[in-house]
Amino acid sequence: MIGALVHGILLAFGLILPLGAQNIFVLNQGSSQPSFKKVIPVIITASFCDTLLILLAVMGVSIMVLAIPVFQTILFLIGFLFLLYMGWVVWNSKPASITGDNVALSPKKQILFAISVSLLNPHAILDTIGVIGTNSLYYSGSAKVVFTTACIVVSWLWFLGLAIIGRVIGGLDPNGRLLVFINKVSGILIWGVALYIGVQIGSVFK
Repeated sequence: MIGALVHGILLAFGLILPLGAQNIFVLNQGSSQPSFKKVIPVIITASFCDTLLILLAVMGVSIMVLAIPVFQTILFLIGFLFLLYMGWVVWNSKPASITGDNVALSPKKQILFAISVSLLNPHAILDTIGVIGTNSLYYSGSAKVVFTTACIVVSWLWFLGLAIIGRVIGGLDPNGRLLVFINKVSGILIWGVALYIGVQIGSVFK
């Protein structure tokens, strides 16, 4: 049981640690929003989306769905378009400290974009299925429950921590200049993920 717990924690942490579009977006919103309360929608949405992916991966549902080539292609295409748009929005967003107004992303946009980088990011989905889903096969019964719960808890704590780090960065930047730079870098990195997905789409049609 302890082995399943440690395995789940280490595996989930190793999977979520790389700076992907999802992590970038949560960090970006943590630094751009005028208060921590306004970051809560993106924290909850990203965490719930990861929880859903983990549960689907452990239950094997996602493997069966993604076994359909047409569905994979559609998923890649939708994810590509969403990330292009989200990169543009983040690139052009300005913190309230510069404009004097609260122009940070609204809760509705936070939720929409958090869903897009979580559920419409084929790279993240395939990682979750290939790593967490495959490793969950080593366990059954209560051990599998412990393994799954550990992965989910790590995900929630990670996004909470990212948002807090973002708030710290925002607090150290009263003029908002660093936040503008972060927005530009975030936009570029998100476009980079979109480009990667675009290459995957191109390879399908070769």
